[in-house]
Formats: sequence, C-alpha cells, structure tokens
Amino acid sequence: MLSYNLGSGENRNWVIAETEFNSSLLGKCETIMALGNGYMGVRSSTEESYVKQTRNLFVAGTFNRFDQTEPSELPNTADVTALEINLNGEQFSLDKGTIHRYYRYLHLKTGELVRVVDWESPKKERFELTFRRFISLKNLHLIGMRVDIKPLSEKANIQVTSGINGQMTNSGAQHFHEGEKRIFDKKFLQLIQTTTETNIDFVINATHRLKMNHEEIDLSPQMSLGRRRVDLQYSATVAKDKTYTVEKLSTVHTSRDSQIDSRSYDLEELRKLSLDGIQKARAVGYEQLFEESKSEWLKYWNQVDIQINSENEIDQLAVRFASYHLLIMTPHHDSRFGIGAKGLTGEGYKGHSFWDSEIFILPYFLYTKPEIARSLLEYRYHTIDGARKKAKDNGYDGAMYPWESAFTGEEETPLWAAVNILTGKATKVWSGIIEQHITADIAFAVWNYYTATQDVDFMNKYGSEILFETATFWASRVEWDDGKEQYIITDVVGPDEYKEHVDNNAFTNYLAHWTIQTAIRHYDECKTNRKNVFERLNDKLSLEEKYKKWKQAVDHIYLPVPRESDNLIPQDDTYLSKPIIDITKYKTDSAVQTILQDFSREQVIDMQVSKQADVVMLLYLLGDRFSDYVKKVNLDYYESRTIHDSSLSMAVHSIVAANVGDVKDAYEYFTKASLIDLGENMESSDAGVHAASLGGIWKAVVFGFAGIKLTSEVLMIKPNLPEQWNSITIPIYWRGDRLTVELTLNSIMIRNETGNNPSLPIEFNGTRFSLQDVIELRKVGKGI
Repeated sequence: MLSYNLGSGENRNWVIAETEFNSSLLGKCETIMALGNGYMGVRSSTEESYVKQTRNLFVAGTFNRFDQTEPSELPNTADVTALEINLNGEQFSLDKGTIHRYYRYLHLKTGELVRVVDWESPKKERFELTFRRFISLKNLHLIGMRVDIKPLSEKANIQVTSGINGQMTNSGAQHFHEGEKRIFDKKFLQLIQTTTETNIDFVINATHRLKMNHEEIDLSPQMSLGRRRVDLQYSATVAKDKTYTVEKLSTVHTSRDSQIDSRSYDLEELRKLSLDGIQKARAVGYEQLFEESKSEWLKYWNQVDIQINSENEIDQLAVRFASYHLLIMTPHHDSRFGIGAKGLTGEGYKGHSFWDSEIFILPYFLYTKPEIARSLLEYRYHTIDGARKKAKDNGYDGAMYPWESAFTGEEETPLWAAVNILTGKATKVWSGIIEQHITADIAFAVWNYYTATQDVDFMNKYGSEILFETATFWASRVEWDDGKEQYIITDVVGPDEYKEHVDNNAFTNYLAHWTIQTAIRHYDECKTNRKNVFERLNDKLSLEEKYKKWKQAVDHIYLPVPRESDNLIPQDDTYLSKPIIDITKYKTDSAVQTILQDFSREQVIDMQVSKQADVVMLLYLLGDRFSDYVKKVNLDYYESRTIHDSSLSMAVHSIVAANVGDVKDAYEYFTKASLIDLGENMESSDAGVHAASLGGIWKAVVFGFAGIKLTSEVLMIKPNLPEQWNSITIPIYWRGDRLTVELTLNSIMIRNETGNNPSLPIEFNGTRFSLQDVIELRKVGKGI
C-alpha cells in the first residue's frame, strides 16, 4: 500500500512511502522509488530476492543489439544491489515468517531510499533491519548501500553474501560476454564485461565496510567466483540488541564515458581509474558520501522547486515527484545521449528517445536549467547524420528524424508488436515508418530554446543546421494535389496512433508548415546578420537552392481550418466521417489499450476514437493561430472521443482547458496525469515511469494554470489557478535571469532574482510591464 503523508514538518510532501509488502506487486515501487543521476539508473528492487522482482541497472548511452534482427536497447548491467541475508540459519525473506513493522520510503529532497523491517522468522526469532541506499549526484559513478541488522530476541549468527552479478538479462536477452572477474586484497570486487555488438567495456566494482555498534570491524570473507559473478560472504555473531552494519559501495564505469571515449582508449587505464575510485570511496564511507550527494540535491531543489499551497497535498508531491524523476532520467553529463521514454527506470521502449524529449521534457529544463535543455538538443545534432540517412533511404532530402532514436540516430522502432486479436499475428508497427511529425517537433524545440535563451552560439554551431535540414525534409515530403491546388502530406501517423495511413493530419501539416516558415525567417536573419555562419552552412547544405524550394512550398501547404458549420478542425481527411462508438468503458478502465482486446487496430482506425491528444496537441503548440472559442469547441469534441491510452495525453488536455478558462476540467485532467505513476494502480508503472507525463505535469502547472508563455518579444503570464490552490510559487529562467513568480487567486508578484538584464518585457493579462526588480499587482476577488 502506498502512502504520501509519511513526511512531516520540513519533510512534508517530500516522501513517497510503501507501508505494506506484497511480493506479487513489486514493480510499482521498484519504478517510482528508482534511484539515479542521469548517468545511471537503478530500479529500487529489495535487497533480498523474489520471483516477480525486476532488477535493472542502466547506464545512459550504452546501447547494444542482441542480434541484427532486433533493435538496440540499453543493456541491463550487472546487479550490485542484491544481498543474501541469513539469520541463524534462516534466509531473510518477507514471504515467510511474520512482519511486525514495515515501511519503505524515497525521500525526494535527498535522493535516499530507506526501508525498515521488524521481522520474526519462522523460528520465532525477531530482527530489526534498516536498509538505506542512494545513487550519488556528486559522483555519477557511485552507488551507496547500507544495512543495519539488530537481533531482538537473542544473539544471532548473521551471514551476508554480497557481490556483483553479471548474469542479468533484458527479458532474456544477454548483452554481455562472460567477462573478467577479480578480487583485490579480499576487499575489492571487480567485474569487467563487454557488450556483444557495440564492444563497450563495463567495469563494475564493489567493496564493503563492516561495523559492530557503529565501530568498524575487520572480518575475513569467504570469496567466490562463479559464472558471470563474483561474491564475498561475511559471517558475524551479534549479541541481542546490538547492531551489525554492512556498508556496500559500488561504482560503474564504461568505455563510453566521455573522459574515456573522447581520447585514445585503454581498458587497463579504465580498470585502474575505477579501482582507484572505489578505494577512495571506501576510505570516505557511506555517511559522508551520502551527505555530499544530498548537498547536490539541495542545490537542485533550490533552483527548481515549485511550491503549491493546495487543499489537496498530492498536488505538491506530484510536481516534486516529476522534478525528481526528470533529473534522474536525463543524461545531463553528456550531450551525446538522449532521454529514454521510461528514463532509466525500466526496460520499456528499450531506452529509446521519442518526441517526448522535445515536446514534454525539454521545456522543463528550458525554464529551470537551460544548459541541460541545450545539451538535449545537441544530442539531436550529434545524431543528424542518422536522420539524413533515413531521409535518403526513404527518397527525401534533408534530415528525417527517427521515431525511436538510440546512439547513432538511425531508426530503432521495432517492426512488430502486440497481437492482432482477429488474426493472432503480431501487429505491424508503422510509427517508425510514417509517424514523421517528430522531425517538426525537434525543429519546434530548437526554435523555442533559441527564443527563450537567445543562445546565438547554439544556433551557430547546431540549431541553424537542424532547422534548415528539417525544413528541407518537409519541402521534399509534401506532394502537389491538383484538385486542391495545394501541397498535401499523405500516408502518415499523427500524434493519435490509433489513426494510421491518414492524409493531411492537421498536427503534421501545421508543424511542417511552421518548420519551413521558421526556416525561411531564420535564413533571412542569418544571411543579413550572421554572414560567416550563412556562408559556412550554404557551402555545406546548398542553402540557396533549398531556400527556393521552401519558398515555393510554404504558401501552398494545405492547412485544415475550422469548418464553418461547427468550427471543428478535421484531424485528418477522413476522421470526422468515421462512425462514432461509445468509449465510456475504455476511458474509465484503469488499464490502457483495452479497446484492442475488443477490436483489431484496423477496426479502431475506422472509428472516431483517438488514443491521445492530436488536434488538442496542435491547439497547445500553435494555439495563437486559433481563437479561444475554436479551441474550446475542438477540446470538447475530441476529448469525448479520446481514450487517453497514452500517458502524455491528460496533461495536454489540462493545459488547453486551463488556457480557455475551463479550470475545473483542467484540474481534473491534471489530477489524472499526476496519478498515472503515483495512483493506486499497482501495475501501472511496471515497465518504468511515464517520462512524458512527468514533463507534462510540470507543464500543466506552468503553462496551464500559471499561464506562462513566451514569444520572441515578451514573457506572457495569464493565470487560471484552480480554486483548490491558495498560492503557487514558480522559479523560471528566461533570457539569462532567474525569476520568481508568486501567484494567489487575487495577486501576483514577479521578482528578478539575478538582475542580469536591466529590464525584461513581461505581459500580464494583456498589459505590458518592464521588470527591473519586482512587479506586484493585486485584484480583489476570485481570479486575476
């Protein structure tokens, strides 16, 4: 059972807890209490083993392919978290004996996982065990663990077996060769394994420190080398009410680490580097290493923490939960790597990057830690050759970004997936072939970053080339339609993945048009004001020739407009003519995609049923092109036909609803989005967190309820707070300054905390202000 009110005082709304243990429902807490630092992520599996447990340790960017018929994936690295604990001859397991007390919690503020157990063995002997664990935010390679064991009945012989287990797989797929095992000085364990296809070396180390009643002791371990594993076993006799402590520190290094990969590589050097690191860590010990990591966490929270005074305290916790996971999933240390759709918390989607990164996650960093937003966009530049290859292979020009991307930027989407209930065969996955809006999504993110930061250096080195190459793709992708006398885009999948092989998906057409239009403006700017950049890119890309094609296409691309009869924007050429079915049971089902248990995908394609926001997504990204009335009409219409079988959907509906003043509905959508991972469904997160939804939670607060929006000229604020919120304080970075926005139902204060710019243009509810130090406005009554 989950509990969110375990924290009190200064820890209130910082703690996610489990208060009952069920070995049949382990995935939820393994995921939502996962630890990480962007370099690596570890599922919070218990130290003792259970049949339904999933142990995962992933290192960002280390993709491998099991064989050439399968897509690449992040390999499940050797496990260091398992401990086999034997108490007076009885193996510790919560599946037997009696649990007198149990709770486990993740402290979001400090990044520490704690578990406390009062356990009575089948022999009627009681023990208190306290487990602690963290992944360092200070030292990206370090994992810290500690267990305190106290016999409560009588003295006990305690054996703890601990090591490095390289027998791990990705659901059966083994990505590593056997490897080399070594024990140094009976204290330091080392396993070196190499991935089978990409030849990435992993060097994993572990060491232990033992204490009796907080005083360090030295015990000689029993050593063991097995297939793909290396272990030590420590035995001690512990008196009643005395505490026996086992600290375990582990480090993970790979040959893909930037400090290694960027120069001539030598495995022996990596071995020595990692061994030196674990030796130094052992000399410091768990407590100090944890305090160093905790200090980094506190710095992070001082930069990003949104404070919500709400009648429903889960709102505050949900936003902090999102901020916690957004950091630990993001490889902020290395711009060669992207964010996986499940972060580093599970095997779902194999660690691949989707449009989630640019549309749902990047805005969080853009407004809190813009240097990380830049790094994420640099990843798309580093993989642009893979996008160029995909365009060429499909007969197009420019850069056609893959739907699922790994290290190289080539397409990684599997070709086959879930069963077709009519044929019993696997269903073909069309996303990697025709879900092409991601190419526009990346361009959109590049331009938003530039608009918010004015980072000319980024555009000169990376952004301009991405924008020009994506525009070139769309100019080659459109097709002339004699009947319409316009360019159209046929045979695509839009954001709504229940509609395949459609023509003129509104979202895709509008974003393709936006990309070309923006590239034209930027071309003109570069040619006039950045001549050196223009000349370099013109030589590389033949921009002048491509510019002609952009200009030829841009004013003639078909953009579905609201129909005169009802103001509906057709999602595609045929959506509004399809039959309507009652989808109530699918919308209310706690499981997702249950409609595919009643209908085949081909049948669902021919219904007015949407998996997720599509036209509503368009209204969010390009809302300035439509009136509030049109937005509301389309929001109401499409929401009634949307099952929200994608986790990113609810947050988008929340933002658009808030923007048009439907605050009650917006808050309901926000609440549902917040509970996708935190809710009572104990199987909702088995494959990992829902990364896009976590970014969406933050966006719903900032872009929806606070109504914050940027343009090329001004930061706009048009709040619509839910009645449940008394106040909210939001830190925002914009154009080099850190702003604090404090909102209540009848007041607003904006403070420039850094003052790097003498004045910043702010627009509040349609009125322009120049922010120098502080702006404070009040209005009597509900709403602002």
